[in-house]
Amino acid sequence: MGARTPTLLAVALLAGCVTGSDVEKLQSQIADLQEQVAQMKRTSAAKEEVQSVNQKIAEQTQTLLKSNAALVAKVDQIDEKMNNTQGGIEQTNYRVDKMAQQVTQIQHDVDELKAAAARATAQPSMTEVTVPGTANQSAVPAPPPAHVPGEDPVQMYQSAYRDYQRGNYDLSIAGFREFAAKNPNSDLADNAAYWIGESLYSQKKYREAIAQFDSVVTKYPKSDKVAGALLKKGYAYIALGEKSQGIVQLQYVVHEHPTSPEAAVARQRLKALGVD
Repeated sequence: MGARTPTLLAVALLAGCVTGSDVEKLQSQIADLQEQVAQMKRTSAAKEEVQSVNQKIAEQTQTLLKSNAALVAKVDQIDEKMNNTQGGIEQTNYRVDKMAQQVTQIQHDVDELKAAAARATAQPSMTEVTVPGTANQSAVPAPPPAHVPGEDPVQMYQSAYRDYQRGNYDLSIAGFREFAAKNPNSDLADNAAYWIGESLYSQKKYREAIAQFDSVVTKYPKSDKVAGALLKKGYAYIALGEKSQGIVQLQYVVHEHPTSPEAAVARQRLKALGVD
C-alpha cells in the first residue's frame, strides 16, 4: 500500500483537480487503511494463537481425564484389596477368639477333674468298729462325720465358678477369694486365683486383671494355669492399647509353653497382629 501512494498522488496532481487539502485527506485515509490492514494481521495472528492455546488446553484436559480415570481405578483396586485384607483379619480374629473359648473350656474341664479328685479325697472312709456284746464281734461301718453346710471347699469353688459362667463376676470374685482364703493349700487354689483374673478381665478391669494374673505366675509357678494367665495378661495389655507389651507376653507364652493350647492361640493372635 505504501508503494502505491506516490503514484496515486502523481495521478491526482496530473489531473489538475487536487488541492493540498485533498492530498492530506488522501494521505490520512491511506494511513487509516494501512493501520486497519496491520490490525487485521494482528487479529488473525491472535486468533491462531488462541486456537493453538485452546487446542493445547483440550489435549491437556483429555490427558488429565485419562489420568483421573486410571487413578480412580487404582483407588478402587486398593479399596478392594483393603476390604479383602480386613475380611481376612476379621476371620483370623474370629478363629483366635474361638480357640480362646476352647482353651477356656479346657481350663474348666481340668478344673472339674481336679474338683472331682478333691471331692474323692475328702470323702470320709468307712471304718469298721466292733460292736460290743455280740457273739462274733461283728464289724459294722462307722457313719461319716456330720457335714457342716457351707463349708465344703469343692462346693464353695463350684459355686464361685457357676457365678463366673452366669456373668455374676462380682460374686465370682468374692467366692473365689473366700475359697482361696479358707483353702490356701488346696489343689484348686491356683485355679481360684486364675478365675479371679478372668472375672476381672471380663469386667474390663484390665489393670487389675494383669496384677491378678501376675499373682498366679508368682504364687503358683508350677501350675497348669500359668500359660493361661500369661496369655490373658497379653490380651489385657492389647485391650489397654499397649500393643508392644501384649506382643511380648504372647511371644513369652509361645517360647515358654510351646506345646500348650495357649501357645497355639498366642501364635494365631500374633499372626493377626502382623507379627511372625
